[in-house]
Amino acid sequence: MEGQPTKKYGLVTAIAMVVGIVIGSGVFFKAEAILQATGGDMLKGILAWVIAGAIMIICAYSFSVLAAKYEKVNGVVDYAEEMVGSHYSYLLSWFLTMIYYPSLTSVLAWVSARYVCVLLGFDITGGACMVLSGFLLCASYTVNTLSPIWAGKFQVTTTVIKLIPLICMAVFGTLFGLRNGILAHNFTAQVSPQVLGEAYQPSHSPLLASVVAAAFAYEGWIIATSINAELKNAKKNLPRALIIGSLTVVSVYILYYIGISGGIDKSELIAGGEAGVRHAFSSVFGRGGGILLMIFVLISCLGTLNGLMLACTRGMFSMAARGRGPSPNMFRQIDPVTDMAGNSAAAGLLLSAAWLVYFYGANLTQPWFGPFSFDSSELPIITLYAMYLPIFIMMIKREKGLSIFQRFVMPVLSCLGCLFMVAAAVIAHRWDCFYYLILFCLLMLIGLLFSKKKT
Repeated sequence: MEGQPTKKYGLVTAIAMVVGIVIGSGVFFKAEAILQATGGDMLKGILAWVIAGAIMIICAYSFSVLAAKYEKVNGVVDYAEEMVGSHYSYLLSWFLTMIYYPSLTSVLAWVSARYVCVLLGFDITGGACMVLSGFLLCASYTVNTLSPIWAGKFQVTTTVIKLIPLICMAVFGTLFGLRNGILAHNFTAQVSPQVLGEAYQPSHSPLLASVVAAAFAYEGWIIATSINAELKNAKKNLPRALIIGSLTVVSVYILYYIGISGGIDKSELIAGGEAGVRHAFSSVFGRGGGILLMIFVLISCLGTLNGLMLACTRGMFSMAARGRGPSPNMFRQIDPVTDMAGNSAAAGLLLSAAWLVYFYGANLTQPWFGPFSFDSSELPIITLYAMYLPIFIMMIKREKGLSIFQRFVMPVLSCLGCLFMVAAAVIAHRWDCFYYLILFCLLMLIGLLFSKKKT
């Protein structure tokens, strides 16, 4: 069966997509990374969260304006098609399908498995962890393919659950720190070079490095637009979800960052890594706080994995619905029972598995790929934000019916935010960016072979 999937998701699910995909494991382990990158400077760390969050909110607002006007299949691809043209939208869809969605999905499968292994006492880079990563990929694929309604409900449930430890630490950690003086100490005291270690290099622009770290914790919000064809009243609900969801995430992140700094001395937080975060929770909530944190983080990761897989399974369908990509007649078929594009979903699983193999070979063992062994969880944001630029530029040129604020102010700010993120990522990752771009160009050239539209 070919055609369009039914409208099965509401506003709550869409908001849960934005919040649930963004809030994964990143916020739990990036707090100490940002502290280290800034040399323990709390105010600079808060500024990093604010800058990265502001860029997300600005871009989300600009896309929400387009979401209120255009609704087809896979939101951001729709906006690229309307603003720039069908050929460019295909290239963006190819990038999302082949690189962005599956690379993030594979990393979240490993991160989820890692927290299970920590709870069970297994090696987080060994065979047990990788087998579990593959199992979680398949389990997430199965839920999304056989029961997309339950996948949506799971997304809402895990989003609510994952907000609990963040809000609790934001409130009680801040109160704990104010009462004991730890929070005031962390805002004023210096951190010794011995605690910061070799990873801290002040000449490499601490603020930019911390913004890139924060950006990883914010990443993924655009994926929520992939369900617009299945969203009830999408022209109203998707813009609302983008704005409400992004504002919620930024607020929770900043308050959590302050709260976690009220739990223990920032030197302990930096030196301890994940153990430092567990110690902070234990200090505020008692001995069982650390274990409880790990359980909440695991649920958080599984929710994010579910949201990413939800988008990943729809990638090939997004291209096929427009008559482009490999075998569009095959990938745009909708199963009449599950209401899912089963062939597209299977391709999404295969691509995620391939990127999981790459992530293991590039980051978790002796590098298999030489200089091409880069962090596939962070590098794709370079090309993602770069590919937003033509959409915002053409929005300024073509959307003459919008107000000055919507047509000029926000798209210009969006462009500046995108350029800032690209520059910050290049400065932070340096030569890894060069090797990533080589692989990116190679995959995009392959995509050009399938760019001709077929009926």
